[in-house]
Amino acid sequence: MIAETVCSAVAAAGLGIAAVTAYRRRFLAATRIAAYALVPLGLVLTGVVEWLADTAFSPTAWAGFALLGVAWGLFALTRAVERRRGGTRKERRAAARSARQEAVAPDASAPSIGTAAPRPAARPAAAPRATSSDDFSDIEAILKKHGI
Repeated sequence: MIAETVCSAVAAAGLGIAAVTAYRRRFLAATRIAAYALVPLGLVLTGVVEWLADTAFSPTAWAGFALLGVAWGLFALTRAVERRRGGTRKERRAAARSARQEAVAPDASAPSIGTAAPRPAARPAAAPRATSSDDFSDIEAILKKHGI
């Protein structure tokens, strides 16, 4: 009963603020404020507020929320351990198996030990640095244009 009264009062106050905002000719903001103000009233009329009030004062509901929190914490813990170890057990086994196969029979496309690796292309030559007089010539041109 109290929750419904509070939500109705919040809706009425919000609609009043929307009216003042519309009076100041800020219609878009007034429409947005009115939309926000109607949400609590809609929640009261649909019965969501009553359901939430019943849930908030129910020890069984709080125990359920606590169990959901513990379950979420366990999921997060196992995920963190998996990341620290480097994936799931199945992924680690597959990685170890592929590492053993590469050690026994290396890929044919891999370069042999005797050949040298190709060198990266040389970097293009850097443009010469401008002198300090070149740096200020643009600024001087702008100042002259404005008569300064």
